[in-house]
Formats: sequence, structure tokens, C-alpha cells
Amino acid sequence: MSVCECFVLLLLFSGGILAASDQVDELLAAAERPLSPSLASAEHQPPAHDAGNNHTQEASLAAAIGSTARVLTCYCEGHCPGNVQNGTCETRPGGSCFVSVEAVLDEETKQLVPEYSHGCMSPEQGGGLLQCKVGTVSPQLHGKSIVCCDNEDLCNQDLQPPYSPRTTTTPEPPLADPNSMHLFALTLSVCLCVGGLVVLLGAFFCVYRRREKRKPAYLMNSLYNTTNGHMPIADLVEQTSGSGSGLPLLVQRTIAKQIQMVHSVGKGRYGEVWLAKWRDEKVAVKIFFTTEESSWFRETEIYQTVLMRNENILGFIAADIKGTGSWTQMLLITDYHELGSLHDYLQKRVLNPHMLKTLAHSLASGVAHLHTEIFGTPGKPSIAHRDIKSKNILVKRNGQCAIADFGLAVKYTSESDTIQIANNSRVGTRRYMAPEVLSETLDLNLFEGFKMADMYSVGLVFWEMARRCITTVRGAKNTTTCEDYALPYQDVVPSDPSFEDMYAVVCVKGVRPPIPQRWQDEDILVVLSKIMQECWHPSPAVRLTALRVKKTLVKLETDCTIKIV
Repeated sequence: MSVCECFVLLLLFSGGILAASDQVDELLAAAERPLSPSLASAEHQPPAHDAGNNHTQEASLAAAIGSTARVLTCYCEGHCPGNVQNGTCETRPGGSCFVSVEAVLDEETKQLVPEYSHGCMSPEQGGGLLQCKVGTVSPQLHGKSIVCCDNEDLCNQDLQPPYSPRTTTTPEPPLADPNSMHLFALTLSVCLCVGGLVVLLGAFFCVYRRREKRKPAYLMNSLYNTTNGHMPIADLVEQTSGSGSGLPLLVQRTIAKQIQMVHSVGKGRYGEVWLAKWRDEKVAVKIFFTTEESSWFRETEIYQTVLMRNENILGFIAADIKGTGSWTQMLLITDYHELGSLHDYLQKRVLNPHMLKTLAHSLASGVAHLHTEIFGTPGKPSIAHRDIKSKNILVKRNGQCAIADFGLAVKYTSESDTIQIANNSRVGTRRYMAPEVLSETLDLNLFEGFKMADMYSVGLVFWEMARRCITTVRGAKNTTTCEDYALPYQDVVPSDPSFEDMYAVVCVKGVRPPIPQRWQDEDILVVLSKIMQECWHPSPAVRLTALRVKKTLVKLETDCTIKIV
């Protein structure tokens, strides 16, 4: 049965009880009022359906009124003193015997069955005759009937009150257990919450799948999303490389297939560099020799390191392997800087103090970014270049440096305390090798040693820059001078020195590049001369860090009396 049906039945049942109680109140009020002779005689008229019982009641009433009250012995069942079964009871003087029948619900059959009770009636209200009268006239009020007698002892043993159960009465629904209601509410709440969570997760999953399916198409469409028909590489990198780890592989391969080679711009130890175009944009393509596959893998890995991008690091665009069964090309596509390497730039141009400060500061900033480990998610490992020289540094149009060529770089992560390096310490360009590298005393298990070896090379590059910075000749206001471009140790070793040549000069003799006297006439040259001497110190522990050099050059903007610490 539903909750609504139970609620309607409860209203009907309560309405019947209220109506019945109103009728009883009216009967009781009528009984308390004095009866007229006609009403009194009419009241004691026996009903047509039970003439014998009414005669008995009239006789008992007359006896009670006309004679002295006496004590009756009545048959009792269900109302015996002490709950005795099938016994007798005695009334008080003026009392009477009664028999009642009531409709009760059988728990097994769920049907209404009669239940009889015998007992003694108290003498109040005329021996209980009024209660008997009400029960006989209106048995449906309480679902039971009652008949009384007082003419003789045990007069109620054979009496049979009328039994007419109500057909409209329905059993009251059992009261709900509060604990079960709480359990039901809790279960329903849990089910609703779980269902809502499943629906929400399903919606998120569908949105994610739809977005992932659209992502490749979005990246490909973004290549053409400009007024000129495609998006510039700089904007594409900025839009799709939020983690700083390079373009997605799909975009890299797409760009590599659309590259058009223009002409060669130089050759190096590991390959050849070409000027190329991608949709009318100039890019640099480094083609590795087939014997240098490990260098291509290493440099590609370093460029794609998370958070590697920096304005003083050569901008990486794409990497790909092209070829057929007879030949293979390993390509590395980067930004193109038309001014070329620092080595070529210094041969063709002289620097003023501002240009020198810009070049030196940008180089220090790039090396500091490489050496610094960034913690967090995502994080960046500490990286040592191991081949810093003027040929591996490009000059940008804004006069800043961009560090390139990471084929020999090593990475270090402090959490795992591991250094990713090949088991060979004698690598790099011999002219720029630190003393500990030449003497093979570099501790390969200590990453700080690799960083300090980089700083030795940085000091030599600073020396190359400083030679090309002009200063005013003493005594001649309008005359400036500078040294010709020269490589470090150019005057003491051959053009292609061996390890033995460099070891003898740097480690045995302790020779370092000379510091011209004219550098004392310019503030930036004074500061740089002190920095480079600290950087190429024989002891790695004494050398300045890249971050210290960067901060010193930044402070030079406002304070020219710098103390190198």
C-alpha cells in the first residue's frame, strides 16, 4: 500500500472516531437529564430483535428500584479478579453481571473475529444499565456489544449479545520503526549522491574525450590561423608550449616536412647548418652527420626539457628524422639569427661599453638559467653545457646572446641524485677546457664540478668580448682603440691544439689570457676583468657562479664601484 492510500485511510478512521465520540456524548447527556414518564417508558421498551433480553433488563431494573440492593455472583471470563480463567466474581451491592462481544483482528488470518468477555459490573450509574443501554443501541460506535443482567446469580453465563462486525473497518497500519525510517533515508541519500557523482564523472569524461579528439585538429588548424594564411612560429610556440618543453610532436613533424632548404651557412664538428624557410619564415636547420646520431638525440632531449625555454637560450622549434632506405637525415630546427655566432660577430664589429655589457649580461643569464634547478611540478633539472665557446653562442638582433649546441650537455636532478653523462671526461673544445678537465681530475660524481668548468669557459668568452670593446686613448679625446679579435691562448698554442698542448700551457705553466692596461680606463672592462680572473682560477671552488656574475653585471647599471665577491 502506498503512502497516499495510508494517509487517506487514516483521515477516514479519525473522522469516524470523532463522530462516534460525539454520539456517545449526546447519549450520556440525555441519560443525565430527568426523563418524562412517556420517555422513561419508551426508553425501557424492548427492541424488536431481542425481546427476551429487554424483559430481563426491565425486571432487573424494577428489582433494583423496588427492593433492597443485593450482592450477585456472576460468571467471569476475561475480566476475573486475579486474571482467573472461567471463574466467578461477586458484585458490590447494586451491581450487575454482563456479557460483551468485540471484533478483534486475527494476526494469522488477518480477519475480524468475535471475542467474548464475562464479568461483574460496578453499581455506579444504576448498576451499569446505562452503559449496557449504550452498548446495545449503538454497538457500532466502539465495534462491540454488551448485555447486562441482575435477576439471579450466574445470569450472564448463557447470555448472547448481538454481534455485527463493521465491514468498513480496516486495520490500522503498523507504526513505522524510526530506526528503519532513518536507515531508509540514509540509503536513499547515499544512492542519490553516488548516482549524481557517476553522472558528473561521466560528463567530465565525455568533455575530456571530445576535447582530446579536437586537439590535433586544433593544433593543425592553428598553423593557418592568421591573415597571411598561417600562424608565425613565435606565436605558435607561445600558444602551444605552455610547459616550456617544445612544440607537440605532431606539429614538429608537420613543420619538418614543410621545410624548404635555402643554402648552407656553416659546418661544425657534428653536422652542417642551413638557412631554410617555413612558410616564408627563416629558420635554421642543423643536419647531423649519420655518425652523430647520439648527439642529435642528446641535443633534442635537452631542448625538450620542461621549462628549458629562455630568451638567452637558442629557440627550439622542431626535430625530426627524414630519409629513405639509402640515406637518413636527422634534423634539428631552431630560430635563425642572421648575425651569426659570437665568434663571427666579434671579427666583423667592435663593441661600445653598452654593447659589451648587454652581451656579457645575457650570456651570464643564459648560463644561470641552465645551471639552476627549478623545483615543483613541473620542475627543471640543473644542466651543464660542457662546450661553451664563442662559436656556440649566437648574437640576436637586440644585441643579446643565445646559447646553442647542447650535444654534450649533462642533466642533474637532486631528488634522484643522478648525473646523466657518458663515461668520458675529455670532451668539448680543448681550447676552452678547464684545468681539471685537461688534467682528468674532474669528479664525475659531483655535478658542481661540471658547472664550475662551464664558468671557466665563460671567463674566456668574456675575454674575447672585452678585447673588441673600444676605449678612449689617453691624451686624445676623439681617438678610440681596441685589440684585434683573437681566440684564447692564440699566441701560445697552435690553431688546433692537442690535449698535451693545452695541459702544458694551462695546468703546468698556469698561463692565462693577458689583461691589457687600457681596460682600466672603462668601468665595464674593469668589472669584467675582475670577473674573468675569478672565473679562470685554477681551483674550481674559488670560481664565481653564473648567478653571482649575473647579479654583479645587473648592479653595474647603478653602481660602477663593484666589489667582486
